[in-house]
Amino acid sequence: MTKTIGIGVIGTGSISEFHLGPYARHEGVTIRGVCDQNLERAQTVAASYERAQAYSDYRELLADPEIDAVSICTWNNTHAEISIAALRAGKHVLVEKPLCRTMEEAEQIAAAVKETGKLLMVGFVRRYDNNAQLLKHFSDQGDFGDIYYAKASYIRRFGNPGGWFSDIERSGGGPLIDIGVHVIDLCWYLMGRPEPLSVSGNTYYELGNRAHIQHLSHYKAADYDATKNDVEDMANVMIRFKNGASLLVDVSFSLHARENEGMIKLYGSKGGFEVDPALSITTEKYNTVLNVQPQVDHPSFQFATAFDNEIRHFIECVRTGSQPISPVEDGVQMMRMLTGIYESARLRREVIL
Repeated sequence: MTKTIGIGVIGTGSISEFHLGPYARHEGVTIRGVCDQNLERAQTVAASYERAQAYSDYRELLADPEIDAVSICTWNNTHAEISIAALRAGKHVLVEKPLCRTMEEAEQIAAAVKETGKLLMVGFVRRYDNNAQLLKHFSDQGDFGDIYYAKASYIRRFGNPGGWFSDIERSGGGPLIDIGVHVIDLCWYLMGRPEPLSVSGNTYYELGNRAHIQHLSHYKAADYDATKNDVEDMANVMIRFKNGASLLVDVSFSLHARENEGMIKLYGSKGGFEVDPALSITTEKYNTVLNVQPQVDHPSFQFATAFDNEIRHFIECVRTGSQPISPVEDGVQMMRMLTGIYESARLRREVIL
């Protein structure tokens, strides 16, 4: 009989809902622990799950022998500390993106994975979208040839969440580490994860929180505080890879743009494709350019479905011991790129990685 997997969820902010729901629906999985530094909030969430205990100290949750694996849904500045503690407590780990804030933390996490032999999967949820997996399959079959250029733009014109997102001590940065990590990772993954060579980045701190803006609503963090904002408004970067490919990205929390924008496009020697705003493929056949629209249920990114797929994959890896689609090594490589971009912006020159 298959053993029931006990799950602990650490952090009960909004992102935790996309972990708790799929876990609760997954056969053979029981949510046994919910932790938040606000005990009352942890108790409220835990009350929804029959066998869940509420904690305000993650160490107490990790001491429960009935918990086999944890999701870490906390502020970025606690990812390394909690991940390492969980691994050493014998738990498998799914940690929300980004893996951490610094290369030192990333290397410490990777060392703990090696030391303990436990699984750590990074929550690069865009990899788990059905369309991303479809395109990855096409790419792996060689349908696009060598992917040598990609570009992505995720612009929020008035989308600074405030709170911990805008506190560099807790977040590690602004839209680059919050939004940019998604699109840089997805492009890098679909390009075949080439070895990065260098980055040339810029960050801008021109607009701030913009709490004075009227007539426009936007998401606000639970701890929203308009006076606390020491992260960038906007960032852009060109990443060069050792195989000659390049990636161009810009992201923003706040920008004087006409509208919000989300775009991801990749180009190869045999064909190209768009992930956002909608799935499409361009290729050639019989000396004719073809624009192909794959027949899928949802041509655009489905947030909830991708999380369902991610959680399902994590449970499968815990059960079988197989390596995840987004292993710790990829989290480390992503931190190398992100920290390099911030360093490049600070030095105002290209940085060799």
